[in-house]
Amino acid sequence: MRYRGRFAPSPTGPLHAGSLVAALASWLDARAHQGTWLVRIEDVDTPRCIPGADRYIQEQLARCGLVSDEPVVWQSARSALYQEALDRLVAIGRAYPCACSRKDIEAALCRQGTPRERHHAAVYPGTCRPEHGGLKGRPARAWRFHVGSGSLSRVDWIDRRLGPQSQDVGHEVGDFVLRRADGLWAYQLAVVVDDGAQGITHVVRGMDLADNTPRQILLQRALGLPTPAHLHTPLVLGPNQEKLSKQNGAEALALDDPLTAMNQAATALGLTPMPGGTSTADALAAWVRAWPFTIGAPPCPTAPP
Repeated sequence: MRYRGRFAPSPTGPLHAGSLVAALASWLDARAHQGTWLVRIEDVDTPRCIPGADRYIQEQLARCGLVSDEPVVWQSARSALYQEALDRLVAIGRAYPCACSRKDIEAALCRQGTPRERHHAAVYPGTCRPEHGGLKGRPARAWRFHVGSGSLSRVDWIDRRLGPQSQDVGHEVGDFVLRRADGLWAYQLAVVVDDGAQGITHVVRGMDLADNTPRQILLQRALGLPTPAHLHTPLVLGPNQEKLSKQNGAEALALDDPLTAMNQAATALGLTPMPGGTSTADALAAWVRAWPFTIGAPPCPTAPP
């Protein structure tokens, strides 16, 4: 099986130090295993996308020597694929329409005596499941994935850096959204369909997305798609010790000094920074040779958490 990896940024702003860690790690992992590296623009959440950010991200990547091996694709042009996948899930009884608003979900959880924990997403209680009576005459707002229960909703998987992972999706998440009330496709469905269509065999991304992996594995199983191997990289934290992100004011990478930015990303990955004056090509080549997360090796949590 030939390695195929990808970096899939959302064009909600330029790349910052945290997103470069994921981009660099995914590129290095692909090169260390003589694989193909793709760039996919995840612009399915169109209201949050900034015009021109997709092109600027590609320019930032190119300045760091990271160029997609195949033409870049945009999620916004792939709606037909997502609809086809949703139709398949409906046909096999793994997706259903939901009429619940967030307020409805909160009220249902309170009635059950299991209110949402602070700073945690509400676990959908299955109000509109077909076996619970479906919509009961209410108009549909969204479409949800039926995760099932018991062993059907439990996912055990191994991360190449974090080691063995496990989650009972039914208990910890509930039936999650595939198509939102505003008509936009949910990230979970779009990423699974795209990874399947592009033949992605290895996913390397930030540790903040590790919690999404079990949901995506359940979708892959339901759609008959292979599950890629996963490696989740360390997070870059801001001054407030929270994940560095566009939402909390992370600064855009400076295009005039790519090596400095790349050295910071490499350090976060446990790699040795290159001295000033090193070309981006030479720096990348050295880091490929030193890449610690080789396929088949035991989990290697050498980088800071």
